[in-house]
Amino acid sequence: MNNLLIAKTMTISKDMLPFLVPLIIIQIGLYIYTLVHILTHDTYKRGSRLIWIIVATVGCEFIGPIIYFVFGKEDE
Repeated sequence: MNNLLIAKTMTISKDMLPFLVPLIIIQIGLYIYTLVHILTHDTYKRGSRLIWIIVATVGCEFIGPIIYFVFGKEDE
C-alpha cells in the first residue's frame, strides 16, 4: 500500500512538470531582476538596500520580489 502511494505521488509530479518548469523560470527571472534593481538603485521608499535584499531572498517564491516592487521601489 505504501509503495502504491509513493508511485502515485511520483506520477503526479511528472504530470505537473510541464506546468512547474515555466513557473520556476519566471520565479528565478523575477528574483534576479529584483536583485539587479535593488543593487543598481540608491533610494527606496522604505528601508535600506540590505533590508530589501533580505526580504527578496527570504520571500523568494514570488512574494519577496512583489513586496519590494510594491513597498520599496522608489517612483522614478
